[in-house]
Order: sequence, then C-alpha cells, then structure tokens
Amino acid sequence: MNSNDMKEKTAILYSLEAPNEEQERRFRNFIATRYGEGYDFRWEKTDAFPGGFRLEVGKEIYDWSVGGRFQQLRDTLVKVPAKNGNIIPLIKETIKSWTPEALAQEVGVVTTIGDGIATVEGLDNATYGEILVFKGGTRGMVQDIRDHEISCILFDDDKEVSEGSSVHRTAKTAGVPVGENFLGRVVDPLGVPIDGKGDIKEADYYPVEAPAPGIVKRQPVNTPLETGILSIDAMFPIGRGQRELIIGDRQTGKTAIALDALINQNGKDCITIYVAIGQKTSSVVQLANTLKKYDALDHSIVVLASASDSAPLQYIAPYAGCAMAEYFMHQGKDVLIVYDDLSKHAVAYRTMSLLLGRSPGREAFPGDVFYLHSRLLEMAARMADEYGGGSITALPIVETQAGDVSAYIPTNLISITDGQIFLENELFFSGQRPAINVGISVSRVGGDAQTKAMKKAVGTLKLDLAQYREMEVFSQFASDLDEQTRKQLVYGQGLMRMLRQPQYHPYQQHEQVIILVSAMAHVMLDVNVEDIDEFLKGLLEKFQLEYPEIGEEIDREKVLSDELKAKIVEVAEAYAKDFLKRKQA
Repeated sequence: MNSNDMKEKTAILYSLEAPNEEQERRFRNFIATRYGEGYDFRWEKTDAFPGGFRLEVGKEIYDWSVGGRFQQLRDTLVKVPAKNGNIIPLIKETIKSWTPEALAQEVGVVTTIGDGIATVEGLDNATYGEILVFKGGTRGMVQDIRDHEISCILFDDDKEVSEGSSVHRTAKTAGVPVGENFLGRVVDPLGVPIDGKGDIKEADYYPVEAPAPGIVKRQPVNTPLETGILSIDAMFPIGRGQRELIIGDRQTGKTAIALDALINQNGKDCITIYVAIGQKTSSVVQLANTLKKYDALDHSIVVLASASDSAPLQYIAPYAGCAMAEYFMHQGKDVLIVYDDLSKHAVAYRTMSLLLGRSPGREAFPGDVFYLHSRLLEMAARMADEYGGGSITALPIVETQAGDVSAYIPTNLISITDGQIFLENELFFSGQRPAINVGISVSRVGGDAQTKAMKKAVGTLKLDLAQYREMEVFSQFASDLDEQTRKQLVYGQGLMRMLRQPQYHPYQQHEQVIILVSAMAHVMLDVNVEDIDEFLKGLLEKFQLEYPEIGEEIDREKVLSDELKAKIVEVAEAYAKDFLKRKQA
C-alpha cells in the first residue's frame, strides 16, 4: 500500500480536548457508515478550531468549529433571493430556520506553483472550469484534469500561494457580475472596476462560458448595424447578429474602424462593449476618453486585460465581455462587441497552454486554439422574437504580419466569421483611410443587411471599383490611353477619393445614400480628385439646409423611390455646376 492509499484510509480528529468513549464510538460509526470499514481513527490536540472540532477523513474535511458553522450560515444567506426589493424579512426567517449540517469539504494541496499556474492534488471531484480558492483568497480556475492531480490558472497575485498551501473547492463555475450599472465603466476581466469611480452594483452573475444559442432560438440576420463608414455600409454591410472580422497589419486603422462603429451607435438603442486584450493601458484610457468625448461612453462597457496582466486574465477577458453582452441580449437588447485583438488572445492562450504542459502544434499553438475562438464567436446571434429578439454582433480584430492572411490564427478566424474587412498597408500609406482592400474584403450576409434605400443607391459600385483596379494596373504599362479608358480611370479615382473618410465622422444613412446616388450618376466626373472632399462636404450641407425633407424621408422610410433618386441627382448636378464655376473663377 502506497502513502496516498494510507492517507486516504486515515481519519484524524482535531480538537482542544480528546473525545470520550461515547464520542469516539459515534465518530467511528459515522466514518464506517459514510466511508466503509478499514479507516485508522486518531485524535490530535490543537486549539486552531475553537468551539468545536475538525474531522479529516481521507481528502474530505468536516469543519464543526465556530468559524466553519458561521461560513455555512454565510453561504446560505448569500443564496437568499430578494422579494419585492426587500431582503431583510427573508434573512430573519432563514436565520430562525437554519441548522448547521455535517457537510464535507474537499480540500487539496498545492504541489507546484509558478507563472500563474498551480498544480493541485487531492481534489478528485473538481470539474473543468470550476473556481478554486487558495490561501489568502486567491482565485483560480481548473483547466487540466489528470489521474492524480489537476492544474489551474490563477486570476489573482500568487505571492501568498506556495507549495503545501491548502485549496478549497467552491462547486461554482467561473462567472462575472453583469448589469446595467456597468455601462459607462472600465472594468477588468473579473468585473472589478478600475476607473476609480467606485464599486458597481451587479444585477446578476453570468458564467464566462455558456452554450451558444441553438438554431431554433435564432432568426436570420437581416437588420442592418450601421457603422457610419461609407465603404463598409455600402459594400460590406454588417447585420445585427453577424461576426465580421477586421484584419490587417499593425497600425493600419483596425481599432479606428471599430471605434467609429462604436461611436455611430449613439441614439440607435445599441449597447457597445470594447474588450482590450494585451493593449497598453494608456491606449485604452485614451479610447475611453474618446468615447466620452463623442457621448458614446454612456452606452459602452470597456473591459481591459492589459499587456502587463497575466496570461490567464488575458485569456478570460473576451469571454467575460461576451458574458456581459449576453445579459443585455437576454433583455431583448442589441449589443455590438469588439474583441481587440484575438491574435494577442491566442498568444496568451498559447503561453498558458505551454505552462500547463500541453503539446504544442503548428506555430507552437495547442490543437484546440480553433475551438478557443469558435466557441467565443458562436455566441454572436440574433435571437428569435419568442426568445427576446436581442442580438450580439461581434467585430473581432486580428493582426497580420506583412499582410499574410494565410497564417494560422488569421485563417482560423476567417473560416469562423461571416466575412472580413481587410486593411492594406499600401492603401494606408497612400492616404486611403480607411485602407480597405475592396477585392479581398467580403460580407457573407451581403445585401440582406442593407436597407432598400442603401441597396438601390450602391448600384454597381463594387464592379466599377474592380474595373478601375484592373485599368489602373494596365495604365502603368500603357503610354497612350483612349478617351473612354481615361474617363474610367478618372471616375475610379473619384470613387476611391469618395470612400476616404475622416475618423470620428461617421455618416448618417441618408448622407451615405446621397453621396452614393450622386457618385453613381457620374456627377463628380468633372470635379478634380483633390477637390472631392470639399465637394462632398458642400453637397451634404446643401441637402441639409435646403432639402432636409429628403434626408428625413430616407431615414424614416428606408426606401429610395425613383422620384427621390431623380431629385437627388438633379440637385447634385446643379450643385456640381456651381461648384465648378466657383473653382474656375
């Protein structure tokens, strides 16, 4: 018999006074009834458990001291639900009717600790994802279950945890506090506020990982989620409940696009959540200030796992943000959540997995890294009306190296999501902002996520841009161009200039429709490319001041009639003539 078997067949009673014969007989009967015969029973003197005793049977503990019984009462009171907002009568009733029970606690021992990873023995019944409590209140989550030990990741500082420290089960899965009071706040992945504005009163607790809604609970994605960015809303529309990947190299404007989309949800009854993974704290503070400046922070939650945080915290961050989004979705509300970025999330998971001793695979990532992101992004959905009708729209961001979209993590995410917006270095440095590559970018929801007005206004924009790109390449090798080709090139250059858009200036839907209708009617053909920004600004001001009813009708009806389209072209042509006269003068 080995030492572990001997320990498992031992029962030790810790108390200040030795039990008498009758008490010892009752202890032995209790052990034999619950655990069977063959246990070696002994008593050890200690004053560590005043007002009672502590019985350790193998790996289970019965704490009948004053502290142990008080903890039982506390755990019972935590579960008392409020009734009509008044919890005091229920607490009194619970205390009167409460009696302590002989409950077994499973306690383990830390065998190794380091780099935010702890290996524990003695918790045979622990489950994957369960929260454990270490010495000093440090929390951890079970990540690996082996024959004689488990490994868990630590969310708090592990300075107080050492080899030989005791570990307690909680029988609870990892969760985060959620609720309306989190709006306008910056929190860490555990829901703790880090913006210095005080504590947050939660409405509920949600598990960080929950099953995705089934097909029966979903409805088709056909309601637009407007980003205010002309090139996206016109050619790669995003619907509520969709997952659209933003992909590109470092410093090409990925976060800028997401930020504009968050700001554009002002007044659209949409909750926004920004999850920063591995970002600099100063950058996230600046982003939160930007949201506040443009009145978007009141409907936003910022979840921050900074670059200085441990890998386990960075790993849990997107799931925590998703849990907060689920709360609002179940309230029937629409949510837009940005994960910035999942390439850093994958690196944090790789770090954690290697420390846990898992086998490395392609690019040293573990084999389940695809499942890491698929189970996260599968939560994006538009619920059926009978299930509340809420939605979660996800904008995951991933960083590429030198435009390599064929790398491991980018290809995983491209296959998981419903389309991608690809930002190109060459376009960015040539001044095209946002630097969206129209050829590679795609939305698999497409026109279903556009209003009838937008769909009609877009016309052949993507085809015209594709033709322009081909002619642009051809024109580099041609010394003499015919008039038709030259006009096509000028028209294409005008369209590309039209798609340039300053940051923090999202367009309203009627403004996008007016710009597109005017452009597709070749109204801007004679306007110099460098003057198009000025032309569009003046055109929109003219419609706002002199023809406000056109914009109001488009926003209200979401339809573009032939008469309305003709009217827009007529006004735009007249404005173009005046604009060209002013420029020539």
